[in-house]
Amino acid sequence: MHKHPTALGLATTLLPVQPVTLTRPHAARRAARFFVEKFPGRSIYAVKANPSPDLLALLWESGITHFDVASIAEVRLVATTVPDATMCFMHPVKAEEAIHEAYHTHGVRTFSLDTMEELEKIVRATSGATDLTLCVRIRVSSEHSKLSLASKFGADPSELRQLLIATRQVSDALGICFHVGSQAMSPAAYSGAMERVRAAIVDAGVTVDVVDVGGGFPSSYPGMEPPPLEVFFEVIHKCFEDLPVSYSSELWCEPGRALCAEYSSLIVRVEKRRGEELYINDGAYGALFDAAHIGWRFPVELLREPDSNARDMAFSFYGPTCDDMDHMAGPFMLPADMKAGDYIEIGMLGAYGCAMRTGFNGFGSVDTIEVTDEPMVSLYTEDQHRVPSNVVTL
Repeated sequence: MHKHPTALGLATTLLPVQPVTLTRPHAARRAARFFVEKFPGRSIYAVKANPSPDLLALLWESGITHFDVASIAEVRLVATTVPDATMCFMHPVKAEEAIHEAYHTHGVRTFSLDTMEELEKIVRATSGATDLTLCVRIRVSSEHSKLSLASKFGADPSELRQLLIATRQVSDALGICFHVGSQAMSPAAYSGAMERVRAAIVDAGVTVDVVDVGGGFPSSYPGMEPPPLEVFFEVIHKCFEDLPVSYSSELWCEPGRALCAEYSSLIVRVEKRRGEELYINDGAYGALFDAAHIGWRFPVELLREPDSNARDMAFSFYGPTCDDMDHMAGPFMLPADMKAGDYIEIGMLGAYGCAMRTGFNGFGSVDTIEVTDEPMVSLYTEDQHRVPSNVVTL
């Protein structure tokens, strides 16, 4: 992998024709250390957010020893990349063959479930193993999160008591897990979910060894500036301390976005301007899926020397494919004198952006270059080293 000091220097000296993915290993290391040192329990990286082998390795080196995997492909990836890591297979609906391989070949001992059918599947696939940590996923609200995860998974409330009792009987350690949704903007998301955990424990009368609060920890985007993560941690810790569990019970979390969003950004080139629309060389089928399909706004910054003195205005983007759906409405605030040939850095794409790329129409990022400057926005630094042009300061 090539290295370069800054995004600006890279764009203005190399003049890349294709989109370039920038990685900032120091940002991911800083985020990992933050969770390892400050979260009051175990932090388990959600591989789905960014499965880059380089990222997995540096998170491991920074103290993340457990990885949340959602498919047998992710199990194999982690087993190959960080073979000493502990894996937790936290997808509630798994192929029986995947469970069998994960347990018998890769040493996976932690699985999640939300139905009796899945429990029976796990017992069969592991040949009635007695060394399992089984986490029952309960359904909780996503009202405080930007992206809901409340409808697809989670035990039916009418079956939860029976499921917890049955799981307790066949597990070495029983856990309860949940997911408050992606990009939770308030610690109330976790306190409300923990009340449901409390009610489930009391109703079933079971001994719980693990409480897993899942993911949802936010990063900072334009219009989505969350409270400090320490506030989330304090609320979670207080709620956990108040649960009817033993002193030996463990608290887990599954950060994805929060560990990797600042790791990557993207340099794109403007190929055409049409009024307030900029045609760029990456888009909905590349790293900007979320910007196109759910209206996510990412920080953007013009990379030009000398810099523009023009006032910012709102732009939308079109990506490079022949598809009208390849459109990112924004608004993305950039200087009014934007023109074809200009370069833009789009930040905070380490989470999901890099993971959801396709090769549709033959477009995509070709080069990955490591840079040493700071990410455009960070929750892990006291000072904002770079203020993106579409964050308005009042």
